[in-house]
Amino acid sequence: MKKYGIIIVAVLFVFSMPFVFTNISENYKEPFNIIENPLPWIVLLVFIGILALLVWLVIEALMKIQQLEDEKNGLVATNIQNHTTFKTWIQGILHAWTKAKPIAQEGEIILDHNYDGIKELDNSLPPWWIYMFYATIVFAVVYLVRFEVLDGDNQITEYNKAVTAAKSSLKEYKATATDIIDISTVTLLTDQKDLNRGKAVYNLNCAACHMADGGGGIGPNLVDEYWVLGGGIKNVFATISNGGRDGKGMIAWKKTLKPKDIAKVSSYILSLQGKTPANPKKAEGELWKEESN
Repeated sequence: MKKYGIIIVAVLFVFSMPFVFTNISENYKEPFNIIENPLPWIVLLVFIGILALLVWLVIEALMKIQQLEDEKNGLVATNIQNHTTFKTWIQGILHAWTKAKPIAQEGEIILDHNYDGIKELDNSLPPWWIYMFYATIVFAVVYLVRFEVLDGDNQITEYNKAVTAAKSSLKEYKATATDIIDISTVTLLTDQKDLNRGKAVYNLNCAACHMADGGGGIGPNLVDEYWVLGGGIKNVFATISNGGRDGKGMIAWKKTLKPKDIAKVSSYILSLQGKTPANPKKAEGELWKEESN
């Protein structure tokens, strides 16, 4: 039962490896650069070890099946000898890797200690443990040379570089993406299709307070040159997005309208400049003049 459990775990591990390596390759620029990214190599070595264990268990199972078959055919002696030879070879490898004394020989390494019947063995350190210790020394030397002698990037420097690269990529994306609009990228729209969409949004959401012709009601007059929070496409976009003055201004429409619709309704409002409304409200705010570049 124990062997079957090991086989199941090993099979699941083997089948999960492609997904692990796919994830590693997607998240690392140089996934198999052993100096920059030792993790993939560690995973690969573990994968090879598990795969070798799986192969060995399969061979062991097949040999057991063959042995049972040979017993029926009177070939027990030869095949048992072959199986024993293979098993002895495996045990030799395990012994060389652990240097552990067989149970029958543990009497040779029992120390002269006795704690309520509990005795202590004087086993040597397993070679696998020693090799791992040597590996940590090699890793420490590589680490020392990489980061102290060659002045490699530490985690803070790598993080700052990654953030800078991400901000640069985001800025480039925003400059070309049509669906991502904010105060830094919004521009005045003049296409009639965009203005028609802006007018529809205005009539649905803004006309109740500013009147259909922009003359103002509860809200300020939108057709004169005076603005409470500044004119121009960027200021109008920001005002609609974030709302008016605290306590007495309009709500922040960014929770309701998409940025592209806010850009269109802002452009439509600015297209009303200079028109004569039926009942214009008295000017509020300060005179706004667009600064020339």
